[in-house]
Amino acid sequence: MAGYIAKRFMMMVVTILVIATLTFVLMNAIPGSPFNEDRGTSEAVQANLNAHFGLDQPLYVQYVMYLKSIATFDFGPSIKNPNQTVNDLLGRGFPISAELGIITILLALVSGVVLGVLAALRHNGVIDYLAMTLAVLGISIPNFVLATLVIQQFAVNWGILPAATWSSPAHMVLPVVALATGPMAIIARLTRSSMLEVLTQDYIKMARAKGLTPFKIVVKHALKNAMLPVVTILGTLVAGILTGTFVIEKIFAIPGMGKYFVDSINDRDYPVIMGTTVFYSTILVIMLFLVDVAYTLLDPRIKLVKKGGE
Repeated sequence: MAGYIAKRFMMMVVTILVIATLTFVLMNAIPGSPFNEDRGTSEAVQANLNAHFGLDQPLYVQYVMYLKSIATFDFGPSIKNPNQTVNDLLGRGFPISAELGIITILLALVSGVVLGVLAALRHNGVIDYLAMTLAVLGISIPNFVLATLVIQQFAVNWGILPAATWSSPAHMVLPVVALATGPMAIIARLTRSSMLEVLTQDYIKMARAKGLTPFKIVVKHALKNAMLPVVTILGTLVAGILTGTFVIEKIFAIPGMGKYFVDSINDRDYPVIMGTTVFYSTILVIMLFLVDVAYTLLDPRIKLVKKGGE
């Protein structure tokens, strides 16, 4: 167990280093500097600004300074907002983005599993067809398209829900629904197909022969094994949700990290771009590690460390 965790930890460090390096290379491959578009700024002032932020240093020096900022989790000041550090922006925006992401993940997971189980138990019935129709629609419609549709219908036409900001539970409904529909549909389809397979296994037939109630059979025996494919894809879905919040936050004017990230790209604010990318990459890599560990909790046949070279 300890060996597996150590190996996975080293893989996480290497992955984050690769992502950080690619981000640095791509940012510096773009011609110009963050100050080129500042009208009325003389070349002397631009040179002073580049020197102040270390942009006049050789690339290898900038890269070493960048790695040092990652190691110390101090990404320095924002170029466009020098009175604010990148850490300040993360501290202010990430809790809102995390709240949106966590609510979305919980809604997608619970509703997707429930729909998938009901569809499997009522195979080829009305509930099955209805659930799979909703799943197909959820997968087919991008979240940014769905966001505009729910805003138009629920906020503009009916006026029953607010369309923007993040100041009350009512403001959370539309962005969470727009972001959770796609993952919910994927989870529902996976749960349904996996449940249909599990319900035909011999141990389920044995449980029925013993007279166990359908509820105990599903919850205690079938659902645990049926969740393995869902857990397999959960890391990818979480990554999609966390990165998808950027678009949804921009559409619904949510003051999370999406606003700062999009603005930093437009402004070529290197510290904010690279700090946000590394921060989110670290979270995603950790989530993938937790998914790997969760396999052993759901299925004891999966071993983290193989013995005897087997």
